[in-house]
Amino acid sequence: MEVGRERSRPPPEVLAGTALTDNASLDATLNAIIAPVVTDLGFDLVRVQLSGKPGDMTLQVMAEDRATGQLTLDQCAEISRALDLPLEEADPIASEYALEVSSPGIDRPLTRPTDWDKWLGHEVRLKLDPPVDGRARAHGVIDGRKDDMVTLLVKSVGPVVLPLAAITAAKLVLTQKLIQASKPLDAGGADEVIETEDADNDNDAINDSAED
Repeated sequence: MEVGRERSRPPPEVLAGTALTDNASLDATLNAIIAPVVTDLGFDLVRVQLSGKPGDMTLQVMAEDRATGQLTLDQCAEISRALDLPLEEADPIASEYALEVSSPGIDRPLTRPTDWDKWLGHEVRLKLDPPVDGRARAHGVIDGRKDDMVTLLVKSVGPVVLPLAAITAAKLVLTQKLIQASKPLDAGGADEVIETEDADNDNDAINDSAED
């Protein structure tokens, strides 16, 4: 589920805040603005991501209902409305952009340490930077987390221990097992289901050609 709204940048003489251009500062500022709003509404923030180029940017706010792990269309709209004023007052983005509020979906990104605990036993694809043992990608089954390290069971390799700090992106692989565990409100927009037996025949070893 998602709700999108276009936001035009007002003329310079009516700007309320100072837009940031440094990526790290901007990410921190956006999270500081958005997280309290989402939390106050009773939801958990999953990810804030700004993408695109000046004049054609999208600010994606991904959140979840604590009870379902997802959002309904009405909940997306509620968050979007609540963010209007804080974003307008802070004015952190030096460009026109579209605000998009969405649910994580079934094949969700893993963005918090606790996500690795919750989805123990499920398949994940991830990217690594810096590479680990010369590899920039991995595909395996989550076997556990201890502090800031996670273990994947990778076919033809076995257990592989990876630092969370090196994982730049991670996403669950859509399987029947994941669908059953998620009890989705809506499966629309999810990737194609990978059957367990097909996944077993796949080359799951850590390799640079793994899919996103």
